[in-house]
This record gives sequence, structure tokens and C-alpha cells, in this order.
Amino acid sequence: MRRLSALLTIALPLAAPLSALASELVYIPLGSAGEVLVVEAASGRAVRTIGDLPDVHGLALAAKGAYLVAGSYAEWPREAAGAPPKPATVSKDEHEAHHAKPVGLPAAAGSKAVSFVSVVRPDDGAILRRVEVPGAVHHLVGTPDGRYAVATHPNADGISVIDLAGFTVARMVKTGPLPNYAAVSPNGGRLYVSNAGNDTVSEIDTQRWIVRRNFVAGASPEHLLLSADGETLYVANVDAGTVSEIDTRSGEIKRTLDIGGSVHGIDLSEDGGTLFVSGRGENKVVAVDLGTGGLRGAPLGPSPYHLAVVPGTGKLYVSSAEEPTVWVIDQRSLRVISTLAIRGEGHQMAIAGR
Repeated sequence: MRRLSALLTIALPLAAPLSALASELVYIPLGSAGEVLVVEAASGRAVRTIGDLPDVHGLALAAKGAYLVAGSYAEWPREAAGAPPKPATVSKDEHEAHHAKPVGLPAAAGSKAVSFVSVVRPDDGAILRRVEVPGAVHHLVGTPDGRYAVATHPNADGISVIDLAGFTVARMVKTGPLPNYAAVSPNGGRLYVSNAGNDTVSEIDTQRWIVRRNFVAGASPEHLLLSADGETLYVANVDAGTVSEIDTRSGEIKRTLDIGGSVHGIDLSEDGGTLFVSGRGENKVVAVDLGTGGLRGAPLGPSPYHLAVVPGTGKLYVSSAEEPTVWVIDQRSLRVISTLAIRGEGHQMAIAGR
């Protein structure tokens, strides 16, 4: 897990609105390129970019699709921090008025560094607000009720809970060392956060915003996701090369799936019967039949990284950690259908309708 100390300043123009596009859209944050690539899922055509998003890493659709929330993995010392960079679409007076006082970090006064989350309107790419948060953002998730976006902060050992009504940080919850990824239960009552620094997953009560339990996972748990019913948690253990299948009722590991080599991204097929895993260490993509535990795989490289199932298309999108590439993969054959040339590095993808 890298730790950044410098804020990258990149300002790119916005393109034409997307409101006329009927196809499902895939949003791909491009890290050091400072922009999000928007792709038409059905055709695989890149339709535009959204710029002015320095070191964008975590990305999620929130508030029931009204906002695209983008977290920066850059950070800078708290004592040197002023207001977050002004979005191009917000006036100077409005920006200064909103940031005249610290933007609500109720339990993060002791945090040594800050970063920001940008709130973006998906239809036209307008950046509506920057929200200061306690350190680099790795992952973001929206709550089902549309009220909050939750960001994980590996360097601050916790999460921030952003109130999307007022664009302020409502809570800061400590979870464990190097919190990495987050998933929320279908009813919104529980949030799960992987702690890569001590091999655990924290279960958070979202009514009181407290940690209720900690589950033991494998070595260096990072990406995680929930089954559609919320009863099974799948956790990718990067250093172990495995995926832990955890019963969320008991908190116990039901099964360990041995993928081999270092793993990274995971996602579930639409019917919930297949788990897809990017095998970064052995340059492969793997499909696990969750009924039988059987594995099938195909070579893919270099360094397959983030992975997302695109509903209704039979496709996977998989980014490379080493090349400016996103592969479009057929879910049945695991064959590369096409490739997207990108700038920077593809990180946490967000898909409209998911």
C-alpha cells in the first residue's frame, strides 16, 4: 500500500453532456491522469472524460445515482492545508463561503494529513463540491438510502461518512490498520471494511456508526463484496492468494478459495453463481463456480488489477496495474474481446444501475 504526501494539481476541460446517452455507462478513474473515463458499456466506446480530479482512485455512484463521488489518493499535511481545490463549476465566493470553516471532521482532529472527495454530477460532469477528508481515499461506497457516501482512509485507520445533503463529513469511524475496501448490506444496516494491516474485516452498525464485530480474514484482505442477500462476504486476501467466504451471521470463514499468486479485484456474476478474480501475481483472470468451488482461468497480463462485471453485457472490465489498458473480457470464455487504451491507471470502476 503506497502512502502519498503530495497533491497533484491537474485541471482538464469538461466535454459535452451525457444526458442523451441511453446505454449503460462505465466510469473508470484513471489515477495519475486526474480524470474519469466514461465508456458506453454496450459498444465499449469511450464517450468522454471528466477532468479536474487529481489522483482519482476511489469512485462510486451515490445518492441513488444523482452523484458520482470521486476520492483523491493524494494528501497533504493538515497544518499546510487550506480549502480543497475549487471546482471549475463553482464560483469563487461560493467556494470560499463553504470552506470558511473546517468541513466537519468530528473525530479526525488528530489526523496528520488531509485529502478531498469531489462530488460530480454524472449527466454533465460538473464538479459540484469538494469535501475535505482525513487523508488519502482508497475506496468509496454509497449507502442504499442515498444519504451517505463512505470513504476508506488507509493512512488514517478508519472511514469517513460524508453527508450528501450538506456535503460535510458527519462521522469518522476507526476500524483498524490500513482500511482498504468497503461494502454495504442490501438494507443499509451494516457496512463491512477490510483492514489490510491486521487481516480483519470490521462490521459497522450504520445506525450508530460503531464497530460491532471484527472478523478474521486471510493475509492482507483488500477488495471485498457481498452476495445479493447480504449473507456471504467475499474477501480477496492479496498476500495469501485466496478469497475468504465469510458467513456474515456467524462471522466465521465458511470456505477459502485458493486462487494462487497475489490477487486483487473481485466481482460476482449477475446470477451470483460465479466469482471473478484478477490474479495479479500470476497474470491471469479466474472464474470460480461457487456451487462446486471449481476454477477456470485464462492468461491475462501484465498485472490484471481492478475488475468489474458489466450487467446485461456478459462482459468483464479488467484494468492493468502496469500498462494504460483496460481489457474487455467475455465472462463465459474469459477471452479478451477488445481493449481500451487509457491514460494513467484504472482503479475502482463505477457502473450505472448497479
